[in-house]
Amino acid sequence: MNVHTVGMVGLGNMGGRITRRLTAAGLRVVGHDTREGAAEQAGAVPAPSLAEVAEQAEVLLLSLPDSGVVESVVLGDVGLLAHCRPGQVVVDLSTASPTSTRRLHDLLAERKVELLDAGISGGAAAAEKGTLTLMVGGSAEVLEGVRPVLEPFSAKVLHMGETGSGHTTKLLNNFLNAVSLAATAEVMVAGKRAGLDLHVLLDVLNASSGVNFATLNRFPRIVDGDYLEGGLSGRLMMKDVVLYVERLRELGVPSLNASGPMSAFGLAAALGYADSISNRVVDAIGDVAGGVRLHNDAEQKGQ
Repeated sequence: MNVHTVGMVGLGNMGGRITRRLTAAGLRVVGHDTREGAAEQAGAVPAPSLAEVAEQAEVLLLSLPDSGVVESVVLGDVGLLAHCRPGQVVVDLSTASPTSTRRLHDLLAERKVELLDAGISGGAAAAEKGTLTLMVGGSAEVLEGVRPVLEPFSAKVLHMGETGSGHTTKLLNNFLNAVSLAATAEVMVAGKRAGLDLHVLLDVLNASSGVNFATLNRFPRIVDGDYLEGGLSGRLMMKDVVLYVERLRELGVPSLNASGPMSAFGLAAALGYADSISNRVVDAIGDVAGGVRLHNDAEQKGQ
């Protein structure tokens, strides 16, 4: 597939970083975002409307908060569906409902437009470096055609199967991420209350059966007051857990372990951390444990 212009709808935390990777690779990117100046800041050519994005681009990337926003972008008189042309490919990089994804795929297919659902993993740091992992659902042939567009911002592009399978895989991954983050936050607050050296505690966990992504990559910095700002918010983490539960219900699988992260991130939202990075769940747990912080004020000010 010959791609001269890539369209990017959504130039926020992830979309902006992905756009910068694409432009650095020499691709022309036309960007649309509700925030004024977002396209220019990411190095894209600003497009005032979705119609203009669809008019100029062969491949359109979506990086949006949830299925409701994705549907509003695709559907309606001013949406992509009304303006796309045969042969175009839409790649949805959002974390979205697989049921909604399949519906949008069918609607776009009627106009001979392909939809790939591409869940992404690695966070803002990986997007910055171009080392994201993509889990893609949809046509394997279409995926091969757009790989040159995906490779500037990803280290692994894995085909997961039919439409919806990429977003399903993303929900499964994000659920385990939520479990490990919430559970490790609880353990670290308990370790602090018990008077343990938290760096040594992490050394033990990382050499033992309790090791996980949070113990390896998040808490060695959180214990020194660096919350790794810029990543997934608590609100979006909760959204992903809810989508996971809905997907398991559709599959007929009991979601026996969902109550833990739902309680933890629900608590964080109730205490005012919903729009902070999801790592702040440890502060929410610390609040109800008597105001515990893993780091002291002097350490935090030194960050």
